[in-house]
Amino acid sequence: MSRRNLVKLAGVGAAAVGLSGAVGLATGQQAFASGPASRKDLEPGDTSNGADNFYTSDKVAVRKISFTNQYEMKVVGNLFVPRELDRRTSHPALVVGHPMGAVKEQSANLYATKMAEQGFVTLSFDLSFWGESAGKPENGVAPDIYSEDFSAAADFLRAQSFVDKERLGAIGICGSGSFVLSAAKIDPRIKAIATVSMYDMGAANRDGLRKSVTPEQRKTMIAQAAQQRDVEFAGGKIQYTGGTPEELTADSSAVDREFYDFYRTARGYHPNTTTHPTLATNAKFMNFYPFADLEIISPRPLLFITGDQAHSREFSENAYRLASEPKELVLVPGAGHVDLYDRVGLIPFNKITEFFRANLR
Repeated sequence: MSRRNLVKLAGVGAAAVGLSGAVGLATGQQAFASGPASRKDLEPGDTSNGADNFYTSDKVAVRKISFTNQYEMKVVGNLFVPRELDRRTSHPALVVGHPMGAVKEQSANLYATKMAEQGFVTLSFDLSFWGESAGKPENGVAPDIYSEDFSAAADFLRAQSFVDKERLGAIGICGSGSFVLSAAKIDPRIKAIATVSMYDMGAANRDGLRKSVTPEQRKTMIAQAAQQRDVEFAGGKIQYTGGTPEELTADSSAVDREFYDFYRTARGYHPNTTTHPTLATNAKFMNFYPFADLEIISPRPLLFITGDQAHSREFSENAYRLASEPKELVLVPGAGHVDLYDRVGLIPFNKITEFFRANLR
């Protein structure tokens, strides 16, 4: 079978529901030899419901920091500290992870800033292989290392004199929701966990939305990734796949349009990411099962937040069903998946604040 046909077949199930715009699934229209050039003259995007991805606050001091994970990889982040914080005493802290394919400047910084306004010390960071963090190839998929980055961020926060080691929580947005759950299962230092618009990156790649990907289509995608390994071992160019489309067409799905409006417009665009994972590494998600043994996190509390209109709602509902108490599922009325990235008029920050204040006492 030719490489071109493999690419086409790999996208059949994903493209049918627009999943290729959300995760790293290859389609006939989405196999990239390189990332796009810097974007100019960006469309404004839909900024309704208070969309404010690049929000900053005079009440919060921000400092760029870095730390290393267990694999001695440099992870770059931002530390947010309330300006009126008494550094002579210790305070609760939160780690915030960005959506899959994004960087810390997209959604994570917003959440970190808003929670710092509520008195928490917060840390957003670029997952390994993304943004300013280390890792080759850039945009590589390594879910185990992504999860390790959350624990490494916990290492950093626990080492700060003004952070209470026993009052540490975490927020995972989109794909990071599954990475933080994976981390929390083996890191009891993370005392309370909230996910927002969560994607189970394993199930999304194996099965697609609403289980639209067949086993044969899955095998074809795996074969495509394996064939690309041969190409790159022989010195060929790295290819990228999935992520958000570079342009919309008359055939673009609703999901593609939803992601495009954030990542490809002034609303959320950032030059540090193309959103496209590498084709050869993306198969690693097939072996990622973040919801397995989810009950082991109990009695630490879990909060799952999703829009009641979100195409990803199934993942939060599945996690809620599998988790043990204490747990809570919050459906945000009228909100889609990407809405909860930056629309401050929809994001339930009061609920998130209440959850962490109650559980990081």
